[in-house]
Amino acid sequence: MIIVVGSINLDLIANVDRLPEPGETVRGSGFATAPGGKGANQALAAARAGAQVRMVGAVGKDSFAAEALALLKAGNVDLSGVGQSFASTGTALILVGADGENVIAVVPGANDSVVPGDVAKAFLKKGDVVLLQHEIPVQTVEATLDAARAAGAVSVLNTAPFRAEASRFLGKADFAVANETEFDLYGEALALSGRDRLARMRDYAQKTGRAIVVTLGGDGVLAATPHDFLTVPALKITPVDTVGAGDTFCGYFGAGLSSGLSLEQALIRAAVAGSLACLKPGAQPAIPLTKDVDAALAGTR
Repeated sequence: MIIVVGSINLDLIANVDRLPEPGETVRGSGFATAPGGKGANQALAAARAGAQVRMVGAVGKDSFAAEALALLKAGNVDLSGVGQSFASTGTALILVGADGENVIAVVPGANDSVVPGDVAKAFLKKGDVVLLQHEIPVQTVEATLDAARAAGAVSVLNTAPFRAEASRFLGKADFAVANETEFDLYGEALALSGRDRLARMRDYAQKTGRAIVVTLGGDGVLAATPHDFLTVPALKITPVDTVGAGDTFCGYFGAGLSSGLSLEQALIRAAVAGSLACLKPGAQPAIPLTKDVDAALAGTR
């Protein structure tokens, strides 16, 4: 079982010819809504990878809640751990210019009401894989890592977005997953030694006794464990939209570990899934099905 403890949002996306200056109003050319939130995205990715998934999080008692949960429900994700808050459903307000640049304001809303006591809704047991991110209170993230350790579950912590206060507990995760910018920032916060990123990754693995995975976009993935170092390429693609690619990677990575794949096999499968997610617009709608990943993997052999 995959347990995701994390955020659930509804994205509100407006297309404009150019991004406005402060105090300026510009005319929009299109508008769309889409389910989002890093937790929900990763839960759907794990489900589309073929895993059984339970989501622990919160939405508001508002009209946005049903739409934010719609694709999770359609993907047969267990939503019994999703509570209702008097706060609004989490939202991301996104303006996208014609040149592809964007500005985003995230309103956590109900996500901030996911407290350490909610970890009990996960019903963690030995052999589970727990996926976490930093879009809920860090106290809840740390409490879930502690609970996973106590239960004998495997924990995967996606370190996005960067939160300096999380540095103190990154080493509690069996697998920390960061993009290159996040890892460099955490490397400074943790005073990791080494002249380059690879050396600092090795230092992290040695100091914590855990694994660190660093995603490099089109350049693939690096992973360091206390005893090994792995390099995995990405698919060669022309991306349409990279939103949600990292979440797709994490969901497929967790599903791979849950199914008994080796670390290298799980990374390869996750990297392919993350690449495929860049071929369609949006986050959750672009997450590939396991058959698509199988086909892409067959084409690389």
